[in-house]
Amino acid sequence: MIEISQLPAVNASLNALAGTCLLAGFLFIKRGARTAHKRCMLGAMTASTLFLVSYVVYHLNVGSRPFPGTGMIRAVYFTILVTHVLLAMVILPLAIVTTARGLRGQFSRHRAIARWTFPIWMYVSVTGVVIYLLLYQVY
Repeated sequence: MIEISQLPAVNASLNALAGTCLLAGFLFIKRGARTAHKRCMLGAMTASTLFLVSYVVYHLNVGSRPFPGTGMIRAVYFTILVTHVLLAMVILPLAIVTTARGLRGQFSRHRAIARWTFPIWMYVSVTGVVIYLLLYQVY
């Protein structure tokens, strides 16, 4: 059984998994491997959904954790955090619409929105891991 105190590490792992699936899916679609692309993107969606549930459970039980770093790293951390949070709010509807269009076979509409979804989702996934490292491992 996972304890509440372990959830930040779980969340970072889920973000890393989502990012890995996104990158693999991107590379697969560039090679024309649609089935592999679809599996990777559904994996990214699953990892991100599990992350969101775990994140909410953790913060409902623990609250927020203040960043203890000082100096320039504090400004860097908050810049990453603010952009991460804002883009995380944007990516939720984008990922849902992009996934729905792909599953419905609306490939031209899927591609048009995926061009925006992919880089934003990758940024959110990668910065989620960076935030975890800064908040729970480095400081």
